[in-house]
Amino acid sequence: MDKLTENLLKAISDYTEGGYTGAYNIRENAGCGGRQSTENIEIVGKEDGSGIDIIIKPGTKDENVFIPACVTKGNVHDLVYNDFHIGEGSDVRIIAGCGIHNDDEEEAVHNGIHRFFLGKGSHVVYEEKHLGEGTGSGEKRIDPVTHLELEEDAVLEMITIQLGGVDKSTRTTTGVLKDRAKLLIHESLMTAGEEYVMTDFDVDMDGEDSKVDIVSRSVARGNSYQEYHSKIKGNNRCTGHSECDAILMEKGRVNAAPELYAGHLDAELIHEAAIGKVAGEQILKLRTLGLTEEEAEKAIIDGFLKG
Repeated sequence: MDKLTENLLKAISDYTEGGYTGAYNIRENAGCGGRQSTENIEIVGKEDGSGIDIIIKPGTKDENVFIPACVTKGNVHDLVYNDFHIGEGSDVRIIAGCGIHNDDEEEAVHNGIHRFFLGKGSHVVYEEKHLGEGTGSGEKRIDPVTHLELEEDAVLEMITIQLGGVDKSTRTTTGVLKDRAKLLIHESLMTAGEEYVMTDFDVDMDGEDSKVDIVSRSVARGNSYQEYHSKIKGNNRCTGHSECDAILMEKGRVNAAPELYAGHLDAELIHEAAIGKVAGEQILKLRTLGLTEEEAEKAIIDGFLKG
């Protein structure tokens, strides 16, 4: 593992000098940079070399799985297929993330195709951070595709963060929920310069008393452009909520298009979208407390994205 990869891992996936504790798979420049299974979590490479299967035994509790991917040079077009098989009644944390460092003229790309199969009564917290950096003119692209299948009473909490520096990103998430399953998503995005990001959620609530709650917070700076699309389909008695809030700075642009479909009399669905700029009175109030204008602006943005 080179130093660039190590630094990216620290930024995107809780990597420490001592390495990871628990199960992990490190993907480095389209290859395997390290792998470890545990008694309850097995990580197996696919026979065709296209990715990995993460198999979590039923009843596994309080364990972490790390599956970061890093690209540290141009002219790398990485495509990986990862399948997560979560056993019944398990409760685990999965830490993913993708970092690209590109000092070259050729583009660097990582596409992760992830499928999650959550067994009955299981609970997963999934965290994913994306980061782009480097001085090269080659584009840095990250295009994650995620498909979710939640059995009865399963709960999936997704926390996805784009830290900045990614030139282009298309983020696609689809899902199907069965009885009493819950999908909770919190997305935070930061774009600047000429960067572009598109988020597309499409979730079917087929199960009785299933629930979806999607919250997207974003900041568009420079001349960057963001698109947000969400489609929540209530096909049974269920509750669904989609919220998209964005802050515009400089010449940033945002297009928010939430969509709801009610295919059942007892489907309760709601969407919200708000786009605006940082309020001058907020900055003024923080400046009276001793912050500079730049510090006040940063504090407001940080609080907004975390909220």
